[in-house]
Amino acid sequence: MAHQPQKKVASVGLLAIAATVLCADAFAPAAHHVLQQPQTIRLHVKKNSKSSGGGFGGGFGSSSTTPSKKKAARGKSGRGDLISTLNDDDSKKKKEKSISQTYVKSDQDQLLNDLAAKSAETIIGQAVAKSPDYNSPDMDPFWQLLPSLISTKFPTASDAELKRVAGMAEFSLGARGLLDDDVIADPWRPHDELHAYMPDLGSTEPFLDPNQLDLCKQLSENYDVITKEYEALLEERFDSKGKDRFQSVTSMNYDSGWKTMVLFYNGHRIKDFPYNLCPVTTRIMESMPLAGRIAGFNRQQPESGIPLHSDGNNMWLTCQMGIKVPPPMTNDAGDEVPSAHIRVGPETRHWEKGQCLLYDTTYEHETFNAHPTEERVVLHVDFFNTLKMTPLEIKVLQYMYDMREQFMAAEGVAKVGAQVL
Repeated sequence: MAHQPQKKVASVGLLAIAATVLCADAFAPAAHHVLQQPQTIRLHVKKNSKSSGGGFGGGFGSSSTTPSKKKAARGKSGRGDLISTLNDDDSKKKKEKSISQTYVKSDQDQLLNDLAAKSAETIIGQAVAKSPDYNSPDMDPFWQLLPSLISTKFPTASDAELKRVAGMAEFSLGARGLLDDDVIADPWRPHDELHAYMPDLGSTEPFLDPNQLDLCKQLSENYDVITKEYEALLEERFDSKGKDRFQSVTSMNYDSGWKTMVLFYNGHRIKDFPYNLCPVTTRIMESMPLAGRIAGFNRQQPESGIPLHSDGNNMWLTCQMGIKVPPPMTNDAGDEVPSAHIRVGPETRHWEKGQCLLYDTTYEHETFNAHPTEERVVLHVDFFNTLKMTPLEIKVLQYMYDMREQFMAAEGVAKVGAQVL
């Protein structure tokens, strides 16, 4: 019973978003977002998860196997349409509504259901319909609305153009059989940890050639300027409340001596961040479709490293450029060796000032800075895989992630970032 009030608020909030986006076609996402605690985006459905907001928290559309009493009651009413999923029935309130209000709501309901019926025939609608929870009380409203949202936002996109996006949606709703054979067979890519997956992106490697991307070229060409901007940000590292802008973005980072000054979070600018101190860095970053993780300056403390892990999203790539690299050390044989390294899959690389490393984080990876006194600083950029994905696919995914974030905010999730990222 304690869960019901939150669900009531959630339904009203979701309906408001649906009506604004689908009916008025005047929705515009906020330009600035307050930084929360970023984590990896979870796009898959975890059964038995009991996230307060559903969705990305335990998965992109997570649900509990035990529906609330309110959901059960709604299911018994026999309404499996889009509106009943979004809006709790309340006969007393209906009686209190004026005739004109009832008429407007009726038109709105009809429009939304007409859109749902039409979009159900699209490839995205067919993918969502394969969910075992489809049209049941357990179905996450976001997923039930998704075909309508995409059809409205991208009306000219064909099923052929959205085929891989549909595959991603189907995978997120539990169809793990869509994993490509080469992914399953690769011992360096923990496929069981993949939570966001777009099928048929083709072959990949742990480290990719940075010369393929204009991003890497721009970063290297502007290394001196970016370094000066980093130093300027260091001088202003504390915000107006005295909080250090360098923070550990996950518990793993905190335990591993890695802190980040986040410039972009979930693809958005950070509210009240001093972008005037880093105009070149900002311009270059915004030239890329930033992904739903972080983009900023990472500091790795001496004699510390990030433990072995994988990030589980094949739609994103990571670029790191060396800003401050500790000097070489002398090993037991008397040879000079690099102090800091990163291993991705079976390959180990080292950072150099002004040079970029480009890698795929679906491979297991780890870092270490062995220098006893000098830290390692890199500019870290997570972005959608422009080498494999089409511009349309990227725009659709950006829209999906943005809408999911807003749906969760409507549901009253306290830490949207922790759930979305």
